[in-house]
Amino acid sequence: MDPLNKREHFQVKLCTFNVNSIRVRMGLLSEWLARRADIDVLCLQELKTVDGGFPSEEFRALGYVCRTFGQKAYNGVAVCSKTEPETVKIGFGDPHLDIQSRLITARFGSFGGLGGLHVVNVYAPHGGLRGDEKFAYKLQWYDALLDYLKGTFRPEDDVILTGDLNVTMSDIDVHDPVLLKDAVGTMREERAALARILDFGFVDAFRHLYPDRRQFTWWDYVGGAVWKDEGMRLDYVLCTRSLAARLKSVEVDMRPRKRRSVKPSDHTAVIAEFE
Repeated sequence: MDPLNKREHFQVKLCTFNVNSIRVRMGLLSEWLARRADIDVLCLQELKTVDGGFPSEEFRALGYVCRTFGQKAYNGVAVCSKTEPETVKIGFGDPHLDIQSRLITARFGSFGGLGGLHVVNVYAPHGGLRGDEKFAYKLQWYDALLDYLKGTFRPEDDVILTGDLNVTMSDIDVHDPVLLKDAVGTMREERAALARILDFGFVDAFRHLYPDRRQFTWWDYVGGAVWKDEGMRLDYVLCTRSLAARLKSVEVDMRPRKRRSVKPSDHTAVIAEFE
């Protein structure tokens, strides 16, 4: 018998959102989440605050308990959920890597599944031009992420890897692949690093449902890029194959990005539903 058929009821709607400063964006988030009460797990990146500066009470008022890995002025990740996670792991567990707050892992049991649902929320380094120190660090970080995944999970586990990966998977994920050839986020070395993550056993949820659709998740603030749809797809929900079989929908919600009166993040939310 297919082991999927043995599993208890499973349903979860997960969102990833690089907020580009949680304190600046909290008002916008509160307004948006009041409309999106259907989100069960909210994964945030680029908090730009220490744990004590995270607005936990505001999220609690919205029905979420949050676990954070913050950092002053830079980076930072959080998993906010309507169900208390069974376990939370902060960072890689490597003091050198965890100087930068870029990874948090939560395990949930109440959403169903034989071994529970694992959510890995990441904020990958932006990187730099080929050959410089930031470029090398980004590739080293991706190697460390792959080692972490291999050392923590099996491809058969129910795992969602989500967040701002700061890489476009292919040219369809860039508004102008000629103009942006070999730019940060499009270089072959970066894409190869992301491909190795997928080769572990992950499926790109959006591309799984929409193999040919051009859709971006990040737009520069300059030049009205979002209104011209001149962007890149940098934010992902990746899932193991057991979850891909349960993938119901993937949505890029433009409401929190297409704002004029309240300055939005330069990213927007990606929401995936599994059942």
